Amino acid sequence: MSNRGQEWRLFFFALLALSILSLFRLPPMLAPMKPFWVGLLMIYCALEMPRVARLGVAFAVGLMLDVLTGDLLGEHAMRLLILTHVVARFRFRIRFFPVGQQALAVFGLMLNDRILSLWVRLFGGEGWPDLSYWLSPVVAMMLWPWLFLVLDRLRMRGRLRGSSSG
Repeated sequence: MSNRGQEWRLFFFALLALSILSLFRLPPMLAPMKPFWVGLLMIYCALEMPRVARLGVAFAVGLMLDVLTGDLLGEHAMRLLILTHVVARFRFRIRFFPVGQQALAVFGLMLNDRILSLWVRLFGGEGWPDLSYWLSPVVAMMLWPWLFLVLDRLRMRGRLRGSSSG
């Protein structure tokens, strides 16, 4: 299988797993800490698999997530589109940061995503959220090194498997 096919297979596998994680309900006290799992996946793909992380893919994945979660149609699509565009724009800078510095960049990206989500909430007539609303980017920053290492290991394993069978 080609390298491109392996990247797509990894993307769909990870998308399925992280979409399921996104659907899990957490207790009300822990709910604000749930990271934007699919957003983290799109950050990884925009950095390491740019042929997969296209804007059209981000938009389609966002619409799928909107339907799965029952949120406002287009909210996740807009957020993933903006997130993927920003990462693609700064890909060559962020990609070569050490993982710890990448985690800080992920914090900034997730904070930006949280602001977009707040904007949609406020525009929809919801009130200002409490302080715990801002915990999700911090959790995403702490999870980034681990998620990056797992996805990178899977991507490299697929690449090695593909080169040894070809």
